[in-house]
Amino acid sequence: MANIHPTAIVERGADLDSSVAVGACSIVRAGVRVGAGTSIGPHCVIEGRTTIGRDNRIFQFCSIGALPQDKKYAGEPTELHIGDRNTIREFCTFNLGTAQDSAVTRVGNDNWIMAYVHLAHDVQLASNTTLANNATLAGHVHVGDWVTVGGLSGVHQFVKIGAHAFVGFSSAVTQDVPPYMMVDGNPLAVRGFNIEGLRRRGFGPERLAAVKQMHRLLYRNGLSFDAARQAIVALGAETPEAAGDIAMMGEFLARATRGIAR
Repeated sequence: MANIHPTAIVERGADLDSSVAVGACSIVRAGVRVGAGTSIGPHCVIEGRTTIGRDNRIFQFCSIGALPQDKKYAGEPTELHIGDRNTIREFCTFNLGTAQDSAVTRVGNDNWIMAYVHLAHDVQLASNTTLANNATLAGHVHVGDWVTVGGLSGVHQFVKIGAHAFVGFSSAVTQDVPPYMMVDGNPLAVRGFNIEGLRRRGFGPERLAAVKQMHRLLYRNGLSFDAARQAIVALGAETPEAAGDIAMMGEFLARATRGIAR
């Protein structure tokens, strides 16, 4: 393979497309699969049952597919799946899954993952997210599409962050963050909803109004959690243009296991 630097080590049993580039002093272990157009920078280690899709850019000094940092892990055949067109900057660490969950750590497509980001075992990262420098996602964290997590933020194990949410700089995320909400701080607090991000993604006036109303029901009208949930479900019949947004919020709230950020 002309794109493999002579000092790189690609073990027999690794499956790399002929167009994959591997930089100096990187190691790709047996069992790894890498799709067309992906580039792996110098001094990276890619190991484990790791599958990487097409056109990803993995910068130098990354550790991808290492064993989970979980004392219960006993060598089970768990995996890491990375989709297409992700940018993974310097010193990122992505771990394999564990048998206590789905056994797969998963990264979707078109994510912008900045330096020193850690994805622990069984993280489920969707697509089109932005994780700023030193964002740390603990085990079993689920992150929806179009989420932004600010630099130096930590996300507690088992937390879920809904689609289009925005987590501000240096936040301690210990409870579930509903879709569309904007949160920050330690302790974590909801500051509003992610109106600017939604506008950039083409949300029209009706959808924005529905998101604003859901924010009010959850955080401004003095309702209990259950009462707010019921009111949000009822909102779907009143605003058919935003039915999908309202349904997604309802489903998220029904699955919230750690309580929601308030």
